[in-house]
Amino acid sequence: MLKKKILVTGGAGFIGSNFIPYFLDSYKDVGIVNLDLLTYAGDLKNLSNVESHERYEFVKGDVCDKNLIETLFEKYKFQGVIHFAAESHVDNSINKPDAFISTNVLGTFTLLEVAKSYWMQAPHKSKKEFEQARFLHISTDEVYGTLSETGFFTEETSYAPNSPYSASKASSDFFVRSYFHTYGLNVVTTNCSNNYGPKQHDEKLIPTIIRKSIQNQEIPIYGDGKNVRDWLYVLDHCKGIDLAYHKGKPGETYNVGGKNEKTNLEIAHIICDILDQKKLKSESYKKQITFVKDRPGHDFRYAIDATKIESELGWKAQENFESGIEKTVDWYLKKYKK
Repeated sequence: MLKKKILVTGGAGFIGSNFIPYFLDSYKDVGIVNLDLLTYAGDLKNLSNVESHERYEFVKGDVCDKNLIETLFEKYKFQGVIHFAAESHVDNSINKPDAFISTNVLGTFTLLEVAKSYWMQAPHKSKKEFEQARFLHISTDEVYGTLSETGFFTEETSYAPNSPYSASKASSDFFVRSYFHTYGLNVVTTNCSNNYGPKQHDEKLIPTIIRKSIQNQEIPIYGDGKNVRDWLYVLDHCKGIDLAYHKGKPGETYNVGGKNEKTNLEIAHIICDILDQKKLKSESYKKQITFVKDRPGHDFRYAIDATKIESELGWKAQENFESGIEKTVDWYLKKYKK
């Protein structure tokens, strides 16, 4: 029997479209309504395996559309919100930051306002039927700025965003925090490191390396390729979101990281090695690697200390980078060879 409905925003994007099938499979008494505007980063093909699922519904719409959000809350009586919807490509934020302010800041604010109005009868006093209702906000480690060669981001790290994208996500994080402290809204925030895996948009680093490789084009790497990222397999991230949603403490933040630090150049070399082993052509794909002008304000290093979610909620990454990247390369080879 269906016990409750949850609103998932941005569910046709990379992480959301991995999360929804996982969540539907894990919880047989929960229905999901997926609200997505289907901008360039959203693709319903990512959800073809659940499109006819009896506990899944799709609604095309904007998280900034307050009337639509209110209508959905009235219709479905949501007991939870899991908020993925965001503009997330740093290069695009440099060129057109206004879209990031709209979706990431105003969209999050709109969702918080409607959830507060629908779930609460007064500050710090929930309506009886929504006492367990929760708002989970998915954010990024980029809000913390950049690290030198040592150290890790923790939940106590001061915010220091360096791009319009990370500034917009930092702002949304602060709004979520404020709705907990001011109104007592049951919120939890997760900040994750770089995700990789199936269904990621073609413009991102790992899909780009794979696509350019097999198309015999130059593989573009920013600057000297020494920028470091902590890589997290997307399904491990989905499991962390699940734990934070169900077991996280109200008002808390949980950092989710993969403990897989790699430079961008290392990532390119690893992928080329995997492709070379498949003997798709005679010479190494590494010959296609080329260095391009660095992006403005390019953060040097991100790395997350995931001790809090590991110790408090029992989360643990199940995929190491070697196994995860093999699965990822195989998935994109099938996609790009169609």
